[in-house]
Amino acid sequence: MFVVLLAAGMSNRFGRDKLTLNLGGRPLWLVAFHQFLHHPLVGGVGVVCAGDKLEAVRSLAPEALFIQPGGKSRTESSKFGLEKVPADFDLVLIHDAARPFVSEDLITRVIQATEIHGAAFPAIPVTDTIRQRDQGTLTTLDREKLLAVQTPQGAFLHHWMAAYKDFDGDAPDDIAVLEAVGIQSQVVIGEKDNRKITHPADWSHPSEIRTGLGYDIHAFSQDPDRPLWLGGIEFPDDKPGLEGHSDADALFHAITDALLGAAGLGDIGLHYSNTDPRWKNAPSSLFLKETTLLLQREGWHIIHIDASVLAERPRIMRRKDEIRSRIAELCGISVERTSIKATTNEGLGAIGRGEGISAFAVATLGR
Repeated sequence: MFVVLLAAGMSNRFGRDKLTLNLGGRPLWLVAFHQFLHHPLVGGVGVVCAGDKLEAVRSLAPEALFIQPGGKSRTESSKFGLEKVPADFDLVLIHDAARPFVSEDLITRVIQATEIHGAAFPAIPVTDTIRQRDQGTLTTLDREKLLAVQTPQGAFLHHWMAAYKDFDGDAPDDIAVLEAVGIQSQVVIGEKDNRKITHPADWSHPSEIRTGLGYDIHAFSQDPDRPLWLGGIEFPDDKPGLEGHSDADALFHAITDALLGAAGLGDIGLHYSNTDPRWKNAPSSLFLKETTLLLQREGWHIIHIDASVLAERPRIMRRKDEIRSRIAELCGISVERTSIKATTNEGLGAIGRGEGISAFAVATLGR
């Protein structure tokens, strides 16, 4: 299953570029992109955007299989995107980037319906009374027969290509292009939360912010050859490293715990037990990456990570930029949303005697 994400709109009705609105520390379009990128049934995502934003999109979404300039209309942008879809994909979803709240469940149901019926789209019943005005005459429409159509809209790639091949003009959505050539589609029950950001009032939405605290401590190993890892960075001149089931990266363990705690998803021991042979000598970067994906599946976005290391050695701050970059890479956030500090324990306690290293972390999430 491939996804074409449409992010080339002009935002005329919003009054400014709505796709760059900040949603949980990321631009609105990128939230939609990640929803599909991390979906278990999606094998690739391509982005159609304004021509002057190609580099900006590429820098934030390096995983995109293509980044294509859009056309003069939504229909033309869809056509351009479909033409770039790799031929080895059978099914394709087309989604408006201005719908960042699409859920994993809705994506799954549209995919399943597309596989069965050849084409599918989500829609929700109309609850308001709708009147049609025609030359001064008002006609009340039967809302029982009306549906508010959403995206993603799916079809087999050969259906899309056949429909768009000779289509001339603009259509309200992609399903309308299919219908114009006689290809019928299945309706899937949509979700009210899957709303499209069109006007400024659409952006007024309730948000949830949570904070989590993480802590970890490890003693130095008795093995003189054990490597020292902190913040996903090896300190080769500071052996021995820390003793533990995995690579014992106390900093990454604290950050992982903080992220899980903020989302109410337990702790690092619950997900990456030190009795599980899978994690024997495993890099703790794996824990941080997997936790980030877990948060995204639950609808959470990482806003900020602040961490402190307590150690007599090594000198953490000389490599703080590398550590911040590694955290940002694994968590899918900008470096500016990470903070690393370090201090000694002034000779007090086990840490002060140089017997080990401890770390604290605070993570802020939003959804």
